[in-house]
Amino acid sequence: MNLPLKIARRYLFARRSTNAINIITGIAVFGVAIGTAALILILSVFNGFEDLFLTLYNSFNPDVTVTPAQGKTFAADSVMLEDLYLLEGVDVISQTLEEKALFEYKDNRDFGLLKGVDEYYKQVTGIDSTVREGFYSLEEEGVSMAVIGQGIRNKLGIDVDDPFNPLTVYWPKRKRGGPFDTRPFKSVQVQPVGTFLVQQDFENQYVLTSLKLARELLDRPDACTSLEIDLKDGFENTGIYDEISTIVGPDMEVKNRYEQEASFLRLMRVEKWLSFAIVGLMMLLVSFNLIGALWMIVLEKQPDIAILKSMGMTEKGVYRLFLYEGLLMCGAGILLGFILATIVYVLQVTVGIITLPGGMLIDAYPVSLRWFDFPLVALTVGTIGALASVLPALRARRVSAIIQSE
Repeated sequence: MNLPLKIARRYLFARRSTNAINIITGIAVFGVAIGTAALILILSVFNGFEDLFLTLYNSFNPDVTVTPAQGKTFAADSVMLEDLYLLEGVDVISQTLEEKALFEYKDNRDFGLLKGVDEYYKQVTGIDSTVREGFYSLEEEGVSMAVIGQGIRNKLGIDVDDPFNPLTVYWPKRKRGGPFDTRPFKSVQVQPVGTFLVQQDFENQYVLTSLKLARELLDRPDACTSLEIDLKDGFENTGIYDEISTIVGPDMEVKNRYEQEASFLRLMRVEKWLSFAIVGLMMLLVSFNLIGALWMIVLEKQPDIAILKSMGMTEKGVYRLFLYEGLLMCGAGILLGFILATIVYVLQVTVGIITLPGGMLIDAYPVSLRWFDFPLVALTVGTIGALASVLPALRARRVSAIIQSE
């Protein structure tokens, strides 16, 4: 039988001789609970934003991209495409070509990226599901059309419902057409028919049009800047990336969905753990309440400690008793904190108690609970609680076995 642990449990729920000690103990446990809930909720908010942004990127980023390791463009090889389609996990392959361009609508001008895509692009990315105005179409009856990011649409003041004002695209010429050709740009007019809403970096830059038109502007009938590949379900975390790399060769880079936005995800994780560390430091301040509560219990239980020592309990046993007492108080706070965090999570998901400013994609802060956050927070708070229990436990072991009374 672990006698120190049993006595510690008894002390945790026992009534104190002084009511102030009960209040201080309750405040200490509640402080640990609030800190624990804050840690869980901070991780949940960052998890929610990470899931949200990945969902948004998924509407523009494919499962796999193949790009040249050096240079901007490469020639799409029909043999390579055929070999890629023979892979079991490959579903659809889209060829894309993008380049910087100048866009003009009425009297407004702005630079951006013109991205030519083929007919398979919407199957690979699901971009058509993000269209908020108009519709998704790149060419109809020989007329070139464009789907525009909402950010660049706002900057140029484009009206997708106005069929009489096209969008003019200016593209730098690779070579002059003759001695009398003094214009440094090619130009073409496309009809804007829709706007997409995915992620701010994309919305502020991209204009989508047909791959055929982009190749005509570039004067390269087989040019690509990337192959964008959609994988069949169940192949996202397999060795198919190595198989694709083997087919395309060492001169091409193969990136999965997460590697395409590695810098953004790395920044999100740094912010997440920095916020976790800041709240963890706040927990150190909360631990002073725990130290104070334990110290008061030690002072109150001095006669009990003397009796236990006179009955044969060692100083090590007394030390363990109050160390267990601190851990039990911390454990009660952790459990209560988990309950509070879960309640707030459910309310946020169902009701949206903390809202976001207007104009955002969502109305309330996104949250996502992940099971491995709970043991991480429990370990962090438990470690802080154990450290806070050391000083009162050391004080308890120095209590003499003989208590002198006046």
